[in-house]
Amino acid sequence: MKSIPKSLIAGVVALAAVTGLAALTAPGDGGVTGAKAAARLPVERSSLLCPAPSSSDLAETTYTSVTPAGKDGAKGGAAELEPAQALPVDEDAPADEDAAKDGKKDDEEKEKAADGKPVVSLKELGEPVTADTAKADAPALIGTATGAFAPGWAAQQTTTTAAGGARGLLGVSCTAPDTDFWFPGASTAKDRQDYVHLTNPDDTAAVADIELYDADGPLDSEVAEGITVPARSSVPMLISTLTGEQAENVTVHVTTRTGRVGAVVSSAEDGVGSDWLSASADPAGTQVLPGIPADATSVRLVAFAPGDDDADVKVQLLGKSTTFSPAGNATLHIKSRMTASVDLKDVTRGEPGSIRLSPAGGGATPVVAALRVVRGTGAKQEVAFIPATGPVGERSTVADNRAKGSVLSLTAPGATAEVKVTASAGSEGGEPSVKTYTVKGGTTLEVTPEPPAGLKGGYALTVETESGGPVHAARTLEVKESGIGMFTVQTLPDDGGTVEVPSAEQDLSVLDD
Repeated sequence: MKSIPKSLIAGVVALAAVTGLAALTAPGDGGVTGAKAAARLPVERSSLLCPAPSSSDLAETTYTSVTPAGKDGAKGGAAELEPAQALPVDEDAPADEDAAKDGKKDDEEKEKAADGKPVVSLKELGEPVTADTAKADAPALIGTATGAFAPGWAAQQTTTTAAGGARGLLGVSCTAPDTDFWFPGASTAKDRQDYVHLTNPDDTAAVADIELYDADGPLDSEVAEGITVPARSSVPMLISTLTGEQAENVTVHVTTRTGRVGAVVSSAEDGVGSDWLSASADPAGTQVLPGIPADATSVRLVAFAPGDDDADVKVQLLGKSTTFSPAGNATLHIKSRMTASVDLKDVTRGEPGSIRLSPAGGGATPVVAALRVVRGTGAKQEVAFIPATGPVGERSTVADNRAKGSVLSLTAPGATAEVKVTASAGSEGGEPSVKTYTVKGGTTLEVTPEPPAGLKGGYALTVETESGGPVHAARTLEVKESGIGMFTVQTLPDDGGTVEVPSAEQDLSVLDD
């Protein structure tokens, strides 16, 4: 009988906490034998990427970073957001320059890239830290958290642009790097300027492909393949320049051939405003899109079926007290690899709500989805986007909440659930507060969070599922500017702060061949 050394087992368990490894298999074996229940351990490293904010001279951007206080009292580690490389590395520099000159040049380049740019570094768990910039050339930020700061680390980028074509409140939760992203809800229409921002956190170049789909299928493009994203850099791509075709509703699919990137779409619409569109949850038969404001004047649902099969889905609004189908839009047929959309108008009719998409027939064809939401009318319209999102799960955190203007939407698409909501200490002072809410199954509960006592600055909201069914959540942040209620919506999927790892006490022995 062969045995795996205990030192190797311990190494794999440690690696799992860093990489998310959830299973351990001996060579030639179908799985672990005699296994005890796997444990969940805090992750030891997290990465977040914030795109370059608005290039408008009128833009003011706030970065907020926080890691919620853990239950185990762990200490040590760090969490910091640093500027992405602003200038390309000069690979043609003379080879015979001495090391001192090379080192001096490198230092100068770093100083030039970081000059005047925000760097956010956490000091204590549960205490947000903010940084501001009004620079039009502010770069993307690349961040890493380690040790006790890694589990649940969250960062928010919020930009206020008071006037101009990019007017609006643009909010985005900084994202983890990945290799596959779906963005239903983008556009190549004449009145839209949508950019997909690709940020590479690693020390080697990444290569990405972008696919575009409208209501008739794939859009032709000769320049959307093999896009190089240099090491620790960010590349914005104007979506309308990737194809010669104009389309009102477009699904953007970003994948990488090599490396990984953070991806998010910025959207500016003439006369309506601007905001960020984050990626939809991974393709699934059922999707939940939480947090439609009660006073929404226009809601458009955009959905896409990436597989070979068409999808027929039920469209339901989870309202304040019950679940119902919008009149005339009880179902939506989504053809394979064609973007489908439906105008739900003022579907919430004065009450907060969320959309649930679920299979209308026997099969559960995977789909992705997003909502374009407009508040106000005429010259006072303002737009935001809500992508489909996963449940809060064990815990989720959203940063940059303020004394006024923050609203939390909690949706229980299945069974009734109870959640705990913690308002952190303020970035400049204040004591945390905790409140528990019960969310009735099939409804959306909208609450105005209770700010920390003695709040100074901004604060974070952490939502934890205590009991019952899954809960999906979103935070709406509103800022009044020139009589316009500018707003942005961020969803709160599970923060992935823990990973399932095999127990070191498992019997990992395998039989001889």
